[in-house]
This record gives sequence, C-alpha cells and structure tokens, in this order.
Amino acid sequence: MKSIMVQGTSSHAGKSVLVAAILRFLKNRGISCAPFKPQNMALNSFVTYDGYEIGRAQAMQAEAAKIIPSREMNPVLLKPTTDQKAQVIVLGKPWKNLSAREYVDVKKRLKKVVIDSFEYLKSKYDVVVVEGAGSPAEINLRKNDIANMGFAKIFNIPVLIVGDIDRGGVYASFYGTYALLSKKEKNLIKGFIINKFRGDKSLLKEANEFIERKTKKPMLGVIPFIKDIHIPEEDGVALSLRKTSSSMSRNTVRIRVIKLPRISNFTDFAPFFGEKDVDIEYISHPNEAEDAHVIIIPGTKNTIEDLVFLRKRGFERFLKDFVNRGGYLIGICGGYQMLGEWVEDPYNMESDISKMKGFGFLPLKTVITKEKQLKQVIFETIDGKIKNLHGYEIHMGRTEGDDFSPIFKVYGNNELSYDGYIAANGRVWGSYIHGLFDNDIFRINWLNNIRKSFGMDEVKSDFSYLRNKEEAYNKLAEVFERSINIDMFQRILGV
Repeated sequence: MKSIMVQGTSSHAGKSVLVAAILRFLKNRGISCAPFKPQNMALNSFVTYDGYEIGRAQAMQAEAAKIIPSREMNPVLLKPTTDQKAQVIVLGKPWKNLSAREYVDVKKRLKKVVIDSFEYLKSKYDVVVVEGAGSPAEINLRKNDIANMGFAKIFNIPVLIVGDIDRGGVYASFYGTYALLSKKEKNLIKGFIINKFRGDKSLLKEANEFIERKTKKPMLGVIPFIKDIHIPEEDGVALSLRKTSSSMSRNTVRIRVIKLPRISNFTDFAPFFGEKDVDIEYISHPNEAEDAHVIIIPGTKNTIEDLVFLRKRGFERFLKDFVNRGGYLIGICGGYQMLGEWVEDPYNMESDISKMKGFGFLPLKTVITKEKQLKQVIFETIDGKIKNLHGYEIHMGRTEGDDFSPIFKVYGNNELSYDGYIAANGRVWGSYIHGLFDNDIFRINWLNNIRKSFGMDEVKSDFSYLRNKEEAYNKLAEVFERSINIDMFQRILGV
C-alpha cells in the first residue's frame, strides 16, 4: 500500500480538488485508490449509504475514485455551531459539542480512531491519498495535531504542499510554511505545486528555481486556473468567489441563495451553476435580491441564531413582500425549519436560545432533538409524476404541523413516509432533503414551472449534473497529468 498527502499553505488552496484529480488520475490507470482526511472542519457534509456522516469533499473524492464513500474516509468531522463551539462527529456519528479549548484536550484520544481508519483503508486499496486541513504551519494548532504533519509523521507519508497563486503571496507562503516546520517535517515534504495560475508559466521559472534553492525541494508543477468545473466545493470561501451569470435572456431564472453565517450544505445548489438560462448568486442583504424570481434559505448548523441574523438584516419584512409580489421562497433543512411558526431547542443542542418565532410562512413547529437523522432516501413528488429521485437527510430536528400538505413521498426500509410542506399558493415550500437539485429531471421541471409562472418560455436543457461531474473528474486528471512532472510524482508515490 502506497500513500501520499496533499497539504496546503492555507484553506482554499485547492487541496480537495487536487486530491480528486490525483484519485481519478490513478483510477484511470487501473490503480485502486481512496481518499482520506483525518480531521475535517466543514458544514458541508454527506450521508454514506450505511447512514454515517462525513465531509462532503471526501464523498466527492470517493466519486472521483469510483468507489463508495465510507465513514473511515473522514473519521473526525467538526461542524461549528457557534464561533466558539463545534459538534464533533466521530466515525460518522455525533459525539460531543466542544469548545475549541476542550477539543484541543481530546485530540490525543481521537488519534487512535484516525489511525485505525487509515489502517482500514490501507488494507482495502493500493493507494490512499490523504488531504490535510488548513495549513501545517499554524503554530497554535500543532499540539496533538492529527490533521497535517502530526498525522504524516505517524506513517512517514510523503507530503506535497499546494499554494493558490491566484490569491497572491504564494512564494512567501511556500517558504514561510517550510521555515516553520521541524526538521523531520521538512524531510517529509517532497515538493511544491502552484495552483490556479493564469498566464505564461515560463514567467515563473526564476521564482520557482529560487524556492527550490531556498528549500532544497522541487517544484512539481504549475496547475492552471480551471474554469467551468462543476464539482461540489466544500470550503466556504467559495461562496464569496463563485457566481454564475449565464448569457441573460428573457427566460433566465434568477435564483438568490441567502449566505447564512452558519450555512451548511451549500453544495445543494452546485447543479445550477451548470444550467443555461439560470443566474445564481449567494447574497447577504435583501437589496441584493430585488430582481430575484427565487430566494432560497439553505441549511444551517444553527437555525435559531441564523434566524436572528436574518431579522437583523431586514429579511423578514422583505421576504413577506417578496412572496406577496409572486416570488418563490424555498427552505432546505434549516431553512425549512425557519419557514414555520416556531423553532424550539429545549436541550440547547445548537444555541443558548431555547425558543424562537419563525417566519410563519408554513403552519409548522420544529423541535431540535438530541438525535440526528442521517439517511439516504429515495423519493418522488407528491403527485407521483417524478419518481426515483435520490437525496439524503442530515438534521437534528422534528418538524410537525396540524395541517398536512407534504411535497414528497419518501421510501426507505419498505416504509412510506412524507417530507416537506408546500403552501397553498405553491410558491413557498420547504424540505429536509439535501441533493434535491442533483436530480436532473426534478431540477429542469422545477425551473420550467417557474418560467411558466412568470410568462417565460420553457427551456430544453440537456445538462446532466452526474454526467458533467464525470467529465469534470476526467478533465481534472488530464490537467494534472499535463501540469505536473509525472515521473517525479510517481517516484514520490512509489508506483
């Protein structure tokens, strides 16, 4: 079994996508491989087919490797609930809510879980590609580190350092990272990779040689800035960097997703970035949604406190006016909870606030429970016209109402249940199901129904999100092979 680790000079340096590229590159050469991230901090998560929660990036990377995601691929997942606390997911299940200081004290106990998970993957695959977290040079996080060099040293794993040149300061970041490491950690570094470069690579020759002389480590390659790659991104930085505006036409549907402070699973909306005649943007203020046809309140790790945020920003009055003007208002997971009349957190699982009045668009009450719902689901629209849809649920809450107007029929364990609620006007609805819009037939039909209601023409879309992701993984692998010194990479990996 061989392994290699991708660490970054910072968050959003491109670690997750580079790992996916390496995995597809190896898979296309007949090498069985798997992703691994010892510790991840993210509010974007995924439910495995056996009901465990892992980081969304590891599910994406497993897809690139053409394997089924498992909980061992991300044994420790941190989901921030406030600025000071996070829910700690261990081997796919909630363990404890801990402060940053409390988590530092328990990291040593989690090392065995991380080691056992890696050993499990080692026994199943020829190569395990490991992703680091943030930067290995964060001095304040070095104690009992299990995410970066602390993990690499346990198994003596060769490390590649990737830096984002598009953000500036990449050479200072390379050298600064190297300088802050111990001698043993420096020995594990086998090379640097520049990511997201725009321009003539020959202009970097002298700078690359300078870094090689200063660190005695090779520059493995320069990866260009890749456009139109529609795969789910995990890092929240993407919310401020990514916006799509298709060639605007009279049939363009304008979708605005509210960028909540504790937004989770914003990957739910990735499919819209590939659709023609759709303009989608993440917004923070009501005035950014004046021209919207659709406003979506996404998932959140803290429903009540994000409700407070929306009220302070003036969204409550704006959303009521928006719906009265004929706009569509959608809530997914936590956003669905907000659309009801009350949200209660009696055990203070997410917030110190025990009860909060919702927006009141739907006659529902949500109670945040101690047990988390984690499951893959197969579902269909309530009228039965669109069937065999796939998604997943991740939520700590039970939503109920006296009225009964669900939007989906859900099948699981040979049982029929119902999900969501749709208002009588048909323009306000919510659902607990993540991955709704990954389903091409549902997404395209939904968009055309919106167009029809606004007097637009139907748009025939041939965009397949799943097919597009497959093409994206192969493109990533091709770009990786063209941009990297492959002979040197294979020698480092030992294959």
